[in-house]
Amino acid sequence: MRTHETTDSTVPGWEIRPAAAGDWPAVWEILEPVVRAGETFTWDRTTTGHQAFERWFQQPPGQTFVAAGLGELAGVIMGTGELHANQGGGGGHVANAGYMVHPDYQGKGVARSLCAYSLDAARAAGFRAMQFNAVVESNVNAVAAWQSLGFEVLATLPEAFLHPRLGYVGLHVMYRRL
Repeated sequence: MRTHETTDSTVPGWEIRPAAAGDWPAVWEILEPVVRAGETFTWDRTTTGHQAFERWFQQPPGQTFVAAGLGELAGVIMGTGELHANQGGGGGHVANAGYMVHPDYQGKGVARSLCAYSLDAARAAGFRAMQFNAVVESNVNAVAAWQSLGFEVLATLPEAFLHPRLGYVGLHVMYRRL
């Protein structure tokens, strides 16, 4: 568990902890608008709650975690993440992860904290690196956050993502050693 305290009294603190099945309704409340918008994740925009649950709450060796509010926001799920092997077999030593944050808590460091937590969890699980296969290049805040945590853009696949407003944009493959 990782706790994030803040000195800014307008920004509540949070803890990153493993998700419990009872967190699912709050997690789906975060995932559904992101999936429906189709701007930052490569998921089918018609993904159902059941399909999302199966995909996000992966069984071991994967793990799902949440950023849960502290203090007056105790119990509020501010964001969520998941961690799993990027590939099987000979590629199983490289992790992959994804993160989504409730709109009310975006821009406050929650996604960055979720990523930092996943890097520690991946290292503890024996992964040697982490790779993001499809970071939408127009998601500049995410790209900057991941770069600040040591990820490099190794390649950009041109026009690999159909953004609902911007048309075809690139997908970055991002990587860092653990």
